[in-house]
This record gives sequence, C-alpha cells and structure tokens, in this order.
Amino acid sequence: MPDLPLPDHHYRIAVRELCAFTAKSGDLDLRFTPAPTALEGIAGHGKVTGRRDGTSYESEILLKSHYQNLQVCGRADGFDTKARRLEEIKTFKGRLDRQSPAQRALHWAQARIYGWLLCEARGLESLDIALVYFDIDSERETLFTEHWSAVDLRDFFEAQCRLFMAWALLEAAHRRERDAALQALAFSHPQFRAGQRELAEAVYRATTKGRVLLAQAPTGIGKTVGTIFPALKAMPGQRIDKLFYLSAKTSGRQLALDALRELRDEGRASLRVLEMVAREKSCENPGSACHGDACPLASGFYDRLPQARADALAEPSQLLDQESVRSVALVHGICPYYLSQELARWVDVVVGDYNYFFDFGGLLRALTQANEWRVALLVDEAHNLMDRARGMFSATLSPEALKLAAQSSTADAAPRVKKALASVKRQWSALNKAQVGDYAVHEAFPSSLLNALTQCVQSIGEHFADHPDTLDADVHGFQMEVLQVLRLLENFGDHSLIDMQRSKALHAKAGETDISVRNIVPAPYLAERWADVHAATLFSATLQPMAFHADLLGLPERHATLEVGSPFRAEQLAVHVARHISTRYAHRAASIEPVVRLMAAQFAARRGNYLAFFSSYEYLEQVADALSRDHPQIPLWRQSRRMAEAQQREFLGQFTESSQGIGFAVLGGAFAEGIDLPGRRLIGAFLATLGLPQLNPVNEQISERMNQLFAGKGYDYTYLFPGLQKVVQAAGRVIRTPQDEGVIHLMDDRFSRAQVRALLPAWWEHSGVVSAMERR
Repeated sequence: MPDLPLPDHHYRIAVRELCAFTAKSGDLDLRFTPAPTALEGIAGHGKVTGRRDGTSYESEILLKSHYQNLQVCGRADGFDTKARRLEEIKTFKGRLDRQSPAQRALHWAQARIYGWLLCEARGLESLDIALVYFDIDSERETLFTEHWSAVDLRDFFEAQCRLFMAWALLEAAHRRERDAALQALAFSHPQFRAGQRELAEAVYRATTKGRVLLAQAPTGIGKTVGTIFPALKAMPGQRIDKLFYLSAKTSGRQLALDALRELRDEGRASLRVLEMVAREKSCENPGSACHGDACPLASGFYDRLPQARADALAEPSQLLDQESVRSVALVHGICPYYLSQELARWVDVVVGDYNYFFDFGGLLRALTQANEWRVALLVDEAHNLMDRARGMFSATLSPEALKLAAQSSTADAAPRVKKALASVKRQWSALNKAQVGDYAVHEAFPSSLLNALTQCVQSIGEHFADHPDTLDADVHGFQMEVLQVLRLLENFGDHSLIDMQRSKALHAKAGETDISVRNIVPAPYLAERWADVHAATLFSATLQPMAFHADLLGLPERHATLEVGSPFRAEQLAVHVARHISTRYAHRAASIEPVVRLMAAQFAARRGNYLAFFSSYEYLEQVADALSRDHPQIPLWRQSRRMAEAQQREFLGQFTESSQGIGFAVLGGAFAEGIDLPGRRLIGAFLATLGLPQLNPVNEQISERMNQLFAGKGYDYTYLFPGLQKVVQAAGRVIRTPQDEGVIHLMDDRFSRAQVRALLPAWWEHSGVVSAMERR
C-alpha cells in the first residue's frame, strides 16, 4: 500500500498474498471457469457496488493492521454501514456450483481478514461478512453470508498471521542480508570496458531517481552486466523489492543468468535469482489438463508446496534456473512450471520473457500490482519490444480455427455449442460475400459478427463449466482467439486497426477471410506498464532514432536517454557499399549474378567465415544455389524455415576458429542478432537487403495511420527505421571485441543515400565508392 517504508525488521504483505500463502490447499485445479478479463472484473465490481445504497455504502476501503512485526494491508471491496455488512466481491463466468471447496475457502479467508481489519479500524464489535459472486454474463449476484464477532475475527486474523510469521521473519532476515550484500557488491570483472562504465552510471542514476531510461550502447561492451550491476547496487537505497530482467530471446536470458551467477558469487550468494520459462518448455506431462484427476503433479500441489518452496529457497548457492526448479519440484511431486510461479513471489531477481510483465495477464505485473512492489525493470534488446508488444495486443480470427471447432466432437455432442458456432459462421460468411477485394479496413468491428462471437464464447464457457473433464483442444483454441479479440475491443482506439483479408491458409476456401484486431502503436498499453514500476531501463545496440522508439513504446515524457559511443575503431571494420546492385523486388533476379560475384571475390581475397543476410528464404535459396553452382569450392550453410534450437546450434557450430565458409541467413531471423561469434569465427557479413518490411495493404494501412499519429512520418516509422535497425543488428555480429577485424558489404545502391547512411553507426567508415573487386 502507499505508505512510509517499514523498518527493516518489519514485513508487509497484502491480504490476498497472505491468504494465498496460508489458506490454499489441495490440488492445482484450473478447471473452474473461463476467468473474466481485468476490465470485465472491474466493470462487474462497479455494477455490484452501483446497486447498493449510496448513502450507506462505502467501496474500496483502504485497511491495514499489524501482528507483531507483520503489517497486513489491502482494500475491502465494500461495506454497508446501515446493514453492518462487509462484502468481498468475486466475478466469474460459468457455473458457480463447479467451484472447488478450496477456492471457496480461500475467498472466505480473504473476507474474514478484511472483516477484522474493518472491525479494528472502526471499533466494531461484530459484523456480517458476505461473499458476493457476480456472474459476468447473466449479471446475477449470489450471496453467502456469515456473522462474526470482532473477537473471533481477530483470532482468525492472528491464526493466519502466525502461520505466515515464521516465513515473514525469514524473509525479513533475507532482505537485510540481501541489502547488506548488495551495498558491498563489487563488479565481477577487474575493470569496466570502454563505454560500460558510462552505461552503468546512467542506469544507476535512472534507478535511484525513479526514471525510465532509453539507452543505446554498442554490441561488445557488456551491456548485460553493465545494466544488472548498477540496478542491483541501487536496490537497497531505493528499497526496491524486485528486479525483473526481461528479454525477447533465450540467448539474452542465458547471458543474464551467467552475469547474475558471477555477481552472486561476488555478493556472497545472498541474492535469490529465478529463471521463468514458458509452460510448454517446462510441462512434464504435455497434453494433460492442469488438475489432480489428469496430472499427478497437480494432485495435492498446495499441500506439498510449502516444503518445496522452503527447499528451493534454502540453498543460498543455488541459482533457480529451469533445471534447479525442476529438480526441486519433482522431488516433491509437484508441477515445475507452477512452482516457479509461486517462487516469483519470494525471489529478488526474475529473468524471463517480455510477456511475463507486458502481456495481458502477465504474472509479474499482476504480482507487482497486488503486492505494490517497488520494481526495477531491465528490458534487454529493447528494439524487439515494439513488434512483440504489437503481437501481444493483436488478435486474429481464422476460418480454419472455426472450422476445426465446428467439426469437433464437442460440437457434435453439445447442440448449444454447435448452434453458436453455426451462427458465427453465418455472420462471417455474410461479411465475406459483402467484401470487395482482398483486403478491407473497418472503422468498428462488425456488430452482427460481434454479437454472434459474444454468444458463442458464452455457450462454450457454459459447456466447459458443465463438462470440466472433457476440454476439447479445437473448441478451446477458437474460444481463446475470440476472447482475445473481445478483450482488445474493450480498449480499441486509433492505436489499432480492424481489418479483413482473404485467407492464405492452405485449406482455406475461396472468399474466406481472416479478421484481425491489429495493434500498430503499443504505446497506450505500454505506458501503463511503465507507470507500474519504480524505474526501467530499455537498452539495445540499435535504438535510433530514439524518438521513434519513445513514441511507439509509450515512454514517459520525462524519460532519460543515453547514447554510448562505440569502443571500436573505424580501422577494425571495412564497410563497402555496392552501388551497382539493386535488391528491390523488381530487380531481384538481375541481382543474383552480381551478388554471387561480389561474395566469391571477397571470399577469395580473405578466406574465413562470413554470414550473408537476405530478405526472404526464397531469395536466400536463389543466391545460395547460384553460388554453389558457380563456385562449388566455397563451403556454404543455409538457414532453413522453422529451425529447431538443436538445428540452430548445429548451424552456429560450423563457425569455428579454423573453418571457412559462408552461412546464408534471413535478416531478422535467429542469426541476425543475439549470437556471438568473436575472432576468426566470423570475419565478415553481406547484407543483400535494406530490411524494409514488405509493401502490402496491411503495411500501407499502418503507414497511413502513422502519418496521422506522428505528423507525416508514416514511411519512416513503418518501413525505413525498422528495416535499417535490422541491418545494423545483423552487421553487428562481425565486430565483437576490440581485437576483431572484419568487413561488411552493403549490397544495394540505396545504402549510399544520405537519409539511409544517417541511420548507420557513426563509427563505420563507408568506402563511398565501388571497389575494383566489386566490379569484377
């Protein structure tokens, strides 16, 4: 709660989190009902309180109390002063009689604790306590009421506190030890690299002043440890509860874990670090539903959780990476994925994907809000956040998903679901027939289809609530698509588009369309996330122009910026612009021969390992085939579509200190950033593209909207800036250390334009002419 900091020997906890610790028991069970969205929940609370007598009803009552050194705080949903009844409001969908006894017990525990906090604050001797369940779909209320004396409520409150107290004392002691260790923490290397100290000082200033920092720092200076170390050092003085290190890729998370492992050694291992991984990567029983009847690791989960949690956090030298969490979980016979979610409450640093904080329902953001933690955020490779956020706040309905749902066994067995799906199909087909052309933009979501979708998800939800043990993957998949669309429509604005385009799916019928709510400017959503944290640093080697990123990422007006100069010398990198080559789509066939000739000449002039980047797999294959045909003596390796992680490692494994060859890759793919091939492992790169997004109706609509929102910058914001950013990222694979030397060939005449060159790193020394080698 907003309050003065507690003394170091005190511990503060929210009512919800206290009850989650003390009152949860039994199985992990995710069968109850589809949960309302956050906005639906807020609206539901508002409808319940709006029905009450405004002269005698109070809502959102801020309460707190102490038990020994523990402070418990929260907001009671409502209190009727005339009836002397405190209400705990819960919104739901589906059938209330499907709720598990354990879930009901948890809700009662929360209500009773609020009851005592209110009795103590108001001097009440007794009161009624009501659980108010509000059905989002029918808008019906169901009340369960108990009468309690203040004495009995106090006893209940103190009993819960005693259950938590031993843990609270351990947590308070850990916090003191952690802060002392961080104050004494030394840098994990003998000295800072060039530029690294400047970055570290800026991160420390931003974290201590509670600001958002946008920092561009070149590849190779050690950005990972250069941001983590100062953020950790700032934690004690700012009473920061948690540090979240978020990255878009596994490689970035691994670098963070390695840096934290070194820093923990320096800090006498007083820092709890947790790696969070996706459910599909940590599930021990893929295909099983998450409840005790289907998965043994869900059975009795909350009964075995306390000992598993204690064991996981008891070993101070253990960094809680995926394998460590899995090991502890399986010893206690519980789910590793959900154990990691529980551990997130009690660690100091979490390393995970962007979605854990930025996405709808992101766990880390939800915990931050529930506990009102002071959080410092580090966003690695922040140039990726725009596209990732667009994906988080977009949704597409596909005819294939509807088709699979309609053909499912559930539709055959459940007439109401079959009827609802048929209604959706009719409305969708009518829109398909009315559409002229392959692509159309709508100012609002078509109301007839929206009504059918709303009724459909209600019918599906009711069916699953009635049959919780028979979850149909095809129907559930369509349900999730629709729920995401409905959630996005609650916040629809000029930051997004509603469009329909002819489906390109393999089995799509003529005239079928995909319908999308397509976010193009994630700023309004992300601005709420920056407001939730004490401080944030977004860093990358490619954040130019910074105003572009600030606009689209919704950074606060008073955010700070930093551009760290390169530690590399122009002599380390020869940059050539091939003005005689055009890789525009219309000229692509004609470009293959000169591109191959240039690559072969460079390889002959200096044998070693190179990466060649292309705009598409098709173009990559055409050039690779031509090089293989005309110069069979040059070894080459090709990136393929949908490479698994093992295949990616195999591809990179061919780049050794002694090997020679050219690796063909797609710009913006797995090998265009986040890989480290220093020294002789990589001595050059060929860029046969400007990286500009494809010219198509969707991008043209995005460009038009960007023009409207950002004063005519549509082309730059849609095409030029994102494209050149990918080019610089890919080229950045060549020079990784102060000892590296290499060459880059920018194979397109447009690289010679002043507007384009201004977006390339200043330390690059462009030849400005076409060399003799390039003209051979």
